[in-house]
Amino acid sequence: MKHLFKAAINWVSNQNQENSTKRFYNKSHQIKIEGKPVLDVSAAKAFKGDPSLYNPEDLLLSSLVSCHMMSYLYVCSQNGIEVLEYSDNAEATLEVSPDGSGRFVEVRLYPKVTIVNSDKVNLALELHSKANQLCFIANSCNFPVLHEASCEVSTI
Repeated sequence: MKHLFKAAINWVSNQNQENSTKRFYNKSHQIKIEGKPVLDVSAAKAFKGDPSLYNPEDLLLSSLVSCHMMSYLYVCSQNGIEVLEYSDNAEATLEVSPDGSGRFVEVRLYPKVTIVNSDKVNLALELHSKANQLCFIANSCNFPVLHEASCEVSTI
């Protein structure tokens, strides 16, 4: 089974005729996905982008965090674990080579989960590995996606 996803990009130079020798292009642009709000994107600040906008690195990390959470909630539902809260403060490490090329070398997820079932804490922690195996985005990456998960039981 295959699914097709589409995105369109729109960029216009902000250079005028008098300033055509400028060394750096404006990195801000828009990504459009049919039926959704326009996403304003730029390069990361370190790469001379607009720091107030999302950048591709932000979006890649956000995709991983979101996909892992949805995969995790799915495997928890399959295993009778009632999840009350889920949060994560993920980090991605990008290495840039002297020639200007670069790549992510690692992503670390720090999922913190609150569950109802006190007898399923160990299983809840183990299921992050299963979620990683199912995660579409993690399966598409050529770098490790590591998990340092924690789990609490609700006292309510």
